Parts: sequence; structure tokens; C-alpha cells
Amino acid sequence: MRKIMPLALIALAGCGSDNGPPKVQSVEVVRVLPHDSQAFTEGLFFKDGMLFESTGEEGTSGFRKVTPETGEIAARTQLGSEYFGEGIIGWKDRIYQLTWKNQKGFIYNAKDFTPIGEFAYQGEGWGLTHNDRSVIMSDGTATLRFLDPDTMAQQSTLAVTANGCPVKELNELEWIDGEIWANIWRTDLIARIDPASGKVKSFVDVAALGPPMPSEDEVPNGIAYDAGTKRIFVTGKMWPQLYQVKVSDAPGAGASVDAAAALMRC
Repeated sequence: MRKIMPLALIALAGCGSDNGPPKVQSVEVVRVLPHDSQAFTEGLFFKDGMLFESTGEEGTSGFRKVTPETGEIAARTQLGSEYFGEGIIGWKDRIYQLTWKNQKGFIYNAKDFTPIGEFAYQGEGWGLTHNDRSVIMSDGTATLRFLDPDTMAQQSTLAVTANGCPVKELNELEWIDGEIWANIWRTDLIARIDPASGKVKSFVDVAALGPPMPSEDEVPNGIAYDAGTKRIFVTGKMWPQLYQVKVSDAPGAGASVDAAAALMRC
């Protein structure tokens, strides 16, 4: 499925106007940090000064706790070889992890990564995030699912659109100051989504980050937010760096502007 790129850290800027199509914003790099270039990043979140990262591909899937400043792995666990790991979140004293096509997720004790349960869902599993009421899940379509954090039963869905067109292949997710941020697979774009309407408020172009000549697998994927310091981490599959960045209102690169325009043709 989707593969890993480097990690980036972003600070917020204003979104585009509600009138007309969402604009494409760029990013400014504040700091560059190390990231495991073998990690096929599928999920990412920040908690208590550490990054928690889920990795994909059958035979090497799992998740790890990582020190952001050094990239050192403090703890890790592996999935069975039949599973392709996907999105991950921390909720209270638990960690939830999706798998791609097995229609099964796993629940772990957040302290020692001991497995404590499983949950089922229909379709594919891609990304996870949460607000204070719901787990939010992507499945590769233009629809996000809102789930009960205690039972993982579906509460509702949200159709995501940009200029009236469905935005498909929503991938890794993060809840940031009342918005849902979503990597869009096979693009250099992150969508900033209004959770009430499902409308994309703006796109963030991260084409300037990552390997200079990426393979088709080394796509941007992975967003984490440190709410205490307002830092945003962004990464990609098999990227060798972690970036701290801030979002700028300067326009994105031409190719990303074209990609956003293509998403808004329907």
C-alpha cells in the first residue's frame, strides 16, 4: 500500500477564505531532526514528550516510541507477519492501531505495549486521530468515520470535500486546534478539514520536504501535534529527517497547486 517518508514539525498559520476554492499554503522549516529511513510510516502521534509511530508492510509492521530530538527508539512492538500496520492513536491509558486489509485493529496498554484487546471494522484501515469525544478514522475514501473510543462502534461519518468535490485517499490524520489534518496519498498535500462541514479549509504543500528524488513509495505520511507548545510534526515514508516547520501563507509550489486543482475537478 502506502510507504514512509521523513518527519516534519509544523506551526500553524491562517487558512484560506471560506469564499472560493481552498488555497495552497507552503511551509517554512524551523528545525531538522533525525528520522529512521527504514520506517514505513503509517501513523504518528505525540504524547509526553515522545513520538509514537506505526509502521507498515507485512513482516515488518509494528509501532515504536521515539525520542524526537535524537530519533532513538525507546520501546517497540511488532505485529504478526500477516498484518500490514496502519494508523495509531493514544487514548487515555491505551494505544489503538489499525491494519490495512485485515478489518482488525489492536489495543495495547500504553505503558508497556502489552496487547489487551482487538476491535473489528468494515473495509480498509488507513489513518487515526481523535478529539475529546471520538476516534476519527480514514479508510482510503473521501469519508471519515467517527467512532466511540470505548467500544470503537461507529457514531457517524463525515464526507470531505474541496470546492464541492470529494477528496479521496485521505490517509494519516491529526487533530490540530479544532481541525482535522489529513495527508492525501500520492500527493504532497495535507488537507486542513473543518470537522463540522467536512470542507477543506486549505491545503498545505510539503513538497519541499523529504528526499530530493523520492521513490514512488517515499510519500509524505505522518502528522503529529504537540498541543502544549503548538508544534506540528510531519513525516513521510522512509524519510531520513524529521522537520519542525511552520505554515506560511506564501503559495505552494506549482506542481502542488496543480495537484490541488485536480482534486477540485469533479
